[in-house]
Amino acid sequence: MAEQLSGKRIAALVDDGFEQAELTEPKKAFEAAGAKVDIVSPQKEKVKGWQHTKWGDQLPVDRPLEQARESDYDGLLLPGGVMNPDHLRSNARAVEFVRGFVQSGKPIAAICHGPWTLIEANGVKGRRVTSWPSLQTDLKNAGATWVDEPVVIDKGLVTSRKPDDIPQFNKAAIEEFAEGVHQRTAVGASSESSRR
Repeated sequence: MAEQLSGKRIAALVDDGFEQAELTEPKKAFEAAGAKVDIVSPQKEKVKGWQHTKWGDQLPVDRPLEQARESDYDGLLLPGGVMNPDHLRSNARAVEFVRGFVQSGKPIAAICHGPWTLIEANGVKGRRVTSWPSLQTDLKNAGATWVDEPVVIDKGLVTSRKPDDIPQFNKAAIEEFAEGVHQRTAVGASSESSRR
């Protein structure tokens, strides 16, 4: 397991208000498996976490969003927290960055409110997902099949509901990141993929 993600580079996309454990715990697990994890953010130098009911730690930004390219990464982590994905889904550059992963078939791991940004990037239509319960109507309206399970894997897309699910989320995400690009029919993909 220590080398399962050796040579892989993962982007963790967050804005102020990300649920701290949903970034720090997966980041630790992915790095322990050999990955390099970059905190990517619209914030320039530091991004502020949220811990349950109050502000958490400020973490250094490794790559400002305006400089980040999907092609530099092997996978994407989308932590939750209510504020964080709400900011990201209304940021055109963030949505474009996420859409790059959706269209390329690279693995994406989203937890709690993280799938909100995936909705904007047309990344859930026809997919089986889970999330924080309050997102289920949004996800269903975007064409996803929502289920209440600790972790759901659908062709490279890993979703979980809440911080309690982090151990299962990390294990599934590491497996999907290790597998790499998943061939699938993606929304917005070329007509060639729809002919398969």
